[in-house]
Amino acid sequence: MRIAAFPKGDLPDMVLRRTKSVFEWIDEARALGVDGLELHTGFLWSADPGYLRTVGDALAAADFEMPMMCASPDLTHPDADARAREIEQQAAAMRVTAQLGGRGSTCRVLSGQAHPGVDVDRGVEWAVSAIESLLPLAAELGITLAIENHYKASTWAYPEFAQRPQVFRRIVDAVSDRVHFGVQFDPSNAITAGVDSADFLDDVVDRVVTMQASDRYLEPGTTLDDLRQADGTLGYSPRCATG
Repeated sequence: MRIAAFPKGDLPDMVLRRTKSVFEWIDEARALGVDGLELHTGFLWSADPGYLRTVGDALAAADFEMPMMCASPDLTHPDADARAREIEQQAAAMRVTAQLGGRGSTCRVLSGQAHPGVDVDRGVEWAVSAIESLLPLAAELGITLAIENHYKASTWAYPEFAQRPQVFRRIVDAVSDRVHFGVQFDPSNAITAGVDSADFLDDVVDRVVTMQASDRYLEPGTTLDDLRQADGTLGYSPRCATG
């Protein structure tokens, strides 16, 4: 099994405050003994080709692969123009994924936010249509799009549209491509959805192409039913902790 690391705890500094650079993370990660580093589009503070080449050079100098790029498109936005921009941004992330990770690398895709007023049928239709429109580019680049059972991006106002397993599975089943599309499974995000991780995995295991793992766990005395009642207005539920 090949393992890559991701600096989840550094997301605020690297994506929001921008007080820690991707180059600092690459240098620190040398001590981890992993095969690669998973990146996030927010780690890349410029789209300038020279800057991106410098990031690639830093990864190579540290002997790291870049197997996975975390992108967070909002494909369920109620405004059609906004959805079109999100698709274009996802396409740009896919090109950077191919540049830094090469053929065979993976770029995360999400359904989008659970915007008020967007019903399940319409949101599923928008997400599936957007993903399918991106698959020819994935094939051209030789990469895979992986939809994650996600909770909520740090810059989002609302939780994931497809947080519930039933909605997530509808999107996965609607995309038939098994070469350039699959599932990125995160067991801790299954917990934040209020379901058992093993049950969630069993339902999508035939489509899994990558997997994330973290040390998130339920606070003592908390049940999955408690998480089902959490409003998720900011970040992860306070009833979930990390070690």
